[in-house]
Amino acid sequence: MKISELYNIYLEHPNVQTDTRKLQKGDLFFALKGDSFDGNEYAAKAIEMGACYAVIDNQNFYIGEKTLLVNDVLECLQALARFHREQFTIPFIAITGSNGKTTTKELVHTALKTTYITYATEGNLNNHIGVPLTLLKIRKDAQMAIIEMGANHQKEIESYCKIALPTHGLINNCGKAHLEGFGGIEGVRKGKGELYDFLRQHDGTIFINTDYDYLQTMAVGIQNQISYGSTMANLQGTVYRNEPFLEVAIVSPKKECLIKTQMVGAYNFPNVMAAVAVASHFNIHIDTIKKAIEEYAPSNSRSQLITKGSQIIILDAYNANPTSMQEAIKNFALADYANKIVMLGGMKELGADSLLEHQQIIKQLQDTNWNQVILVGGDFKNVHHPYLYFDNAVEAASWYKSQKFDNTAFLIKGSRAYTMEKILE
Repeated sequence: MKISELYNIYLEHPNVQTDTRKLQKGDLFFALKGDSFDGNEYAAKAIEMGACYAVIDNQNFYIGEKTLLVNDVLECLQALARFHREQFTIPFIAITGSNGKTTTKELVHTALKTTYITYATEGNLNNHIGVPLTLLKIRKDAQMAIIEMGANHQKEIESYCKIALPTHGLINNCGKAHLEGFGGIEGVRKGKGELYDFLRQHDGTIFINTDYDYLQTMAVGIQNQISYGSTMANLQGTVYRNEPFLEVAIVSPKKECLIKTQMVGAYNFPNVMAAVAVASHFNIHIDTIKKAIEEYAPSNSRSQLITKGSQIIILDAYNANPTSMQEAIKNFALADYANKIVMLGGMKELGADSLLEHQQIIKQLQDTNWNQVILVGGDFKNVHHPYLYFDNAVEAASWYKSQKFDNTAFLIKGSRAYTMEKILE
């Protein structure tokens, strides 16, 4: 079947599903395969549940005209998404980076949707399946699209660009994340830089943080650059206050204002600046941008401030890598709380650098006097430290509930695998 023919079916049935547990009547089902499942096995069930068609790649599961046989379901899904993308002439803004890309995406979306009909990646559906699914959710009324791109190895961002065809791009930063897959920090920069490579080749526009010299080096040769940062940028700002919530002062002429966010941590300064830069570029008034960002409330364990009686909890446990962990600890160390307890989960996908990076976190912790430090899982078990250790968040939660904390502030952070938010359940 030609993609153009499948596209005509998609236009009649634009709700795409890859999971029968979420399937609704009339959906178009794609039978994807994973390490431990084969979606072809669920094709008949999907049709029985009301799917208009099931796209399969194993003829043994063909059961008639409602099953559409293709060579590879994933490649078909991606090709369909690209074909759909090609029908639009609107700005497509790709966002990637090691830290803060989902928060930046949410802030950019929050600002843009005040003025434009804007579609954006839901949650963190930013991989080889999430990117095409995001594209296929964009309807014909779209005026803007924001595509988040995650990656843990080289050539991954390049592959997403070939599907999403971004016109604009933003790399938040290149930190110590997924070192195992990228092969070190230079590999991270090369991998994330694939977004710049695509935009350079297609005369695209980038939004660039001038506070990171390496981004400027990576961006050489890109003609269309909109800069933001604390100095020497089209849009300039500074951290005005960082407690309990981040306040950002925009100091560029004709845009002067103070944005009082509902997010904790000075590490969110670049994310706020990125959103202001993007929205300003698309001619949204600074007062509108300010209002939108101030109304944004973080969720899903990202930069959240939670109050429980006399306890103050900074929950930033959606994910963690050495760069984001160091910034969170630094920010908490500077906070003006009388009693501080740090609760950290292990960091994943660091490969041969894992022990060293966990030991570096221990060293940083020892530079500040905390009331207590609790470490959970991962290579925190395998490095030397003087702190209390638990194998998992459930054990840490049991300890936490057995204590009688009063007037205490907590930092809770860790990689997604360690589900540190369970400590509060």
